Amino acid sequence: AAAAGARLARRRPALRLALAAIGGPRSEALSVILSLGLGLTVLAAVGQVSSNLRQAIATELPERAPSYFFLDIQPDQLDPFLTRLRDDPLVGDVQTAPMLRGIVTQLNGRPAREVAGDHWVLRGDRGITYAATPPPGTQITRGDWWPQDYAGPPLVSLSEEIATEIGLDLGDTVTVNILGRDITATIANLRVVDFSDAGIGFVMALNPGALAGAPHTHIATVYADPAAEAQILRDLGNRFPNITAVPVAEAIDRASDALAGIAAAVAWAAGATLVTGFVVLIGAAAAGERARVYEAAILKTLGASRALILGSFALRQALMGAAAGLVALLGGGLAGWAVSRFVMDVPYRFDMGSALPIVAGGIAATVVAGLAFAWRPLAARPAQVLRAQD
Repeated sequence: AAAAGARLARRRPALRLALAAIGGPRSEALSVILSLGLGLTVLAAVGQVSSNLRQAIATELPERAPSYFFLDIQPDQLDPFLTRLRDDPLVGDVQTAPMLRGIVTQLNGRPAREVAGDHWVLRGDRGITYAATPPPGTQITRGDWWPQDYAGPPLVSLSEEIATEIGLDLGDTVTVNILGRDITATIANLRVVDFSDAGIGFVMALNPGALAGAPHTHIATVYADPAAEAQILRDLGNRFPNITAVPVAEAIDRASDALAGIAAAVAWAAGATLVTGFVVLIGAAAAGERARVYEAAILKTLGASRALILGSFALRQALMGAAAGLVALLGGGLAGWAVSRFVMDVPYRFDMGSALPIVAGGIAATVVAGLAFAWRPLAARPAQVLRAQD
């Protein structure tokens, strides 16, 4: 590659002059690359994070999300609640589940935080359900569901992902404090829990006998035609004022708007950094104008044309801009991967569509800044410049 570059430079004197100037002892290349590259790096990182977040939202959210989540449904309200919805031809599906709140206090007889640290399942209380049979769509990966008429010691069905993260397996025990009562249940099976479908999902499900007599409420998801949503909300709100309705689509839209606002704020901050870098770039070009005047005088004396000199100046700036852009791609790609992987927990894919404009912008900015101070060197008379150096 180096030999090919050398041959290319011999055939193209403007490129050879540009490379020699960049590698010179008084070159402003380092300051230009660092100042412009910093601002471009932030922009590149924002572009990568934004692209991967949009991709995750587009691929991981369900094609058909529930219209509403309904919370705090009392047991005696469940039948009339379901009757209103199932009699409506515009309601496609209704799913319900009993729900209690509990705090995981021990794992295998040891304090939970000693075993699993600051895992999110241990922060505060968790939603817990019970079921005699596997809920529709349940994917059991290991173990078996308990018999429908099971009446033995408490058993629990646990999310496979959570079990892996906190180091639990079949036969281990989980102690949950529910309404002041500690219930120690043995893990009977592990199953897939996918919250991305926006449906009902519980990390832990116990056998009904383990929670016999415990006061609880129900939750429900309702899939309905958009034309029916307002009437459903009015009817259920008037009849059951204690039930809380959560519009799923509205919640997703608000989350998307919040993420877009954060991205916009970071983009403005990146823009300010980029403006600072461009000011430094202009300052470096202005400071190097005198050196370019002398360089142009020497080249004219040796027979170089104005076109050759201008071409070498433009190539010099373009190469520095490209270097700043490549630094930005490397830094921005790494930062985008880190944020996507460790902060937002979404898959990462390098987005070339947002990366190429960064490189093009870096090249354009340095070329414009450099050529803005190239006209005086080109117009200077060699004799006057060289006499002034004596």
